Amino acid sequence: MKALRTVLDKLRPHFTQGGKLARLYPLFEAADSFLYTPGEVTAGAPHVRDAIDLKRVMITVVFALLPCFFMAMWNTGYQANSIMQTSGGSVEGWRGALLNVLGYTASPDRMLDNLLLGAAWFIPIYLVTNIVGGLWEALFSSIRGHEINEGFLVTGSLFPLICPPTLPLWQVALGISFGVVIGKEIFGGTGKNFLNPALTGRAFLFFAYPAQISGDKVWVAADGVSGATALSRAAEGGVEAITATISWFDAFIGTIPGSMGETSALACLFGAAVLVLTGIGSWRIMLSALSGALFLSILFPLIGSSTNPMFELGPQWHLVLGGFAFGLVFMTTDPVSGAMTDEGKWVYGFLIGSMCIMIRVVNPAFPEGMMLAILFGNVFAPLIDQMVLKFHIKRRLRHVEG
Repeated sequence: MKALRTVLDKLRPHFTQGGKLARLYPLFEAADSFLYTPGEVTAGAPHVRDAIDLKRVMITVVFALLPCFFMAMWNTGYQANSIMQTSGGSVEGWRGALLNVLGYTASPDRMLDNLLLGAAWFIPIYLVTNIVGGLWEALFSSIRGHEINEGFLVTGSLFPLICPPTLPLWQVALGISFGVVIGKEIFGGTGKNFLNPALTGRAFLFFAYPAQISGDKVWVAADGVSGATALSRAAEGGVEAITATISWFDAFIGTIPGSMGETSALACLFGAAVLVLTGIGSWRIMLSALSGALFLSILFPLIGSSTNPMFELGPQWHLVLGGFAFGLVFMTTDPVSGAMTDEGKWVYGFLIGSMCIMIRVVNPAFPEGMMLAILFGNVFAPLIDQMVLKFHIKRRLRHVEG
């Protein structure tokens, strides 16, 4: 590693201002920062509060996502293998050829088979996301003359996890392009965007290409197979439609169809513990969003409805189905697009949690409401913080005048 450090130090002058490759400095700095911590220190007294930097924050979030990565691959393979075992299907194309070389046997009882098949669908989406999104980041950094920010490390991890396994790769590229360019870069880049880039890209795909990111045939990686999500079943037949095919424990563990990394509430619990214990994720936002969801999910069954079966879905189901747990832990706690004041975090989280349940129940045509609820909260986060600040200013003025 010392030899590599020496090589990088010798190359640096060529990429700094006045060097022949100065235009490519963002790419050089990105590689250097990825391999090593920044070597620059402040000359004056910075009054350091802790030793964490943006790179460590992003790496910690990715570490918290590791169980979701595992479930994205294992459950994607498990769902497809379970279907193919009963229907006699097979994996076609280059995926099938590669899996045969690796010794894949289409057995849902073998963890390795599930991981191999799931990886054959997840890894291409992950690679396209990071290659295309990284190129956009590099382009904008080169134009502005800035370093490539580590913020995309998280966006590039979140976006594949909220996609269905069968999403065409060209739509993956289009979605992450929209999320990075329209959701972040046109506002100035990392730290200046008011919308979560990963959710912005997914929302674009949902409304632009609904056939490939919704419906019953996009959640299981097997040709022509219908695999409706539990929330879709609930919208049609209530709790009975869910319990006819899965148990609550299945939903909690995540062995159900859905977006690849969102199905497991258990995996999200691990991520919540990591983010809260490290101080990176706001427990205030998580707790208030959970409170908002519990409030409305308890209230709606009490109100009841003779025409809408979603009214009977209790809180124990809302919390483990769809993208609620994943959004609660990894999306609402985004420090850039979320509320920043302590009091504002309580309002912001409660707004998202209650809005999610309201969208799910009142609009059964769109049973998954967490994505829109978070984007709705992102829009109102600056206003919430502004109202909190004005409240404190007025309160202090009263004390001064008094």
